[in-house]
Amino acid sequence: MTEHDHSDHEDHAHGDAHAGHSHGPGGHHHAPPAGFDGAFALGAALNGGFVVAEVVFGIAAHSVVLLADAAHNLGDVLGLLLAWGATVLGRRRPTRQRTYGYGRSSILASLTNAVVVLVGVGAIAVEAIQRLVAGVPAGAVGSTTIIIVAAAGIVINGVTAWLFARGRKGDLNVRAAFLHMAADALVSLGVVVSGVIILFTGWVWVDPAASLIVAALILVSTWSVLRDSVNLALDKVPEGVDVAAVQKYLVGLPGISEVHDLHVWGLSTTETALTVHLVRPNASIDDGLLHEVCETLKDRFAIGHSTIQVEDGGSGHVCALASESVI
Repeated sequence: MTEHDHSDHEDHAHGDAHAGHSHGPGGHHHAPPAGFDGAFALGAALNGGFVVAEVVFGIAAHSVVLLADAAHNLGDVLGLLLAWGATVLGRRRPTRQRTYGYGRSSILASLTNAVVVLVGVGAIAVEAIQRLVAGVPAGAVGSTTIIIVAAAGIVINGVTAWLFARGRKGDLNVRAAFLHMAADALVSLGVVVSGVIILFTGWVWVDPAASLIVAALILVSTWSVLRDSVNLALDKVPEGVDVAAVQKYLVGLPGISEVHDLHVWGLSTTETALTVHLVRPNASIDDGLLHEVCETLKDRFAIGHSTIQVEDGGSGHVCALASESVI
């Protein structure tokens, strides 16, 4: 907590989360610690090798569903690498040129990952539709290859999920990685099922049909990531933060007659910031109150980076940002 004069009638207080501990959209979030760097690296390596194998065997077996799953797993690799890189950047200290540090690199990473995955899904969907329309020759799809490769995917995604399992309860970012990899194992299980159906029925059309189902599942999950990333990039209030409740709390503070210029946005995918002007007539600087407000905003509303400007309000100088129409 720091405090200094902003002008003749204004004071400024700034409350930050403790180092290594931040609060973000919808609850308490912790940036993945350095101890998970190995998990990110090994997970990306395992899934990267699997992507290459799926592409090679998918082409050899004329299987669109394997290529669709390869596109999905490529997105996983990019996601792990981007998340890892953003985590490393997020640990760098702020500079004079980057006063907020590199926290927003996590937003850029998630946005880039979503766009790349959607492009890959679109290409797979077009190929699958073309094969359904043109028809797939009997025996053209290697069902045994599909089963073996997809079964390997279950193992690889399961191992990757296990790498993040130990931190899933104490760190929501690690938990997200764990759940993502566990879900991918289920997708690979679905590919195995399609291979088994082709093996016992000879219905080769199941391959492109299954690839469309996989593409649809990827589209649904990726679309939400794209939406949330764009919202964060455009400084939308993070999900889970109730601005009306925040304003009600601030208005109810002792001696506060007015609250204006309230802004809440995401500094990164895991940390939320707030700025606000509080009008407190004839009041002196109160370090205790400012500290209490910042701690409450952090604990109750998951806002870990608060900047509070206190104004006297009775000096005849009307704040230029008092109007709700002014940003």
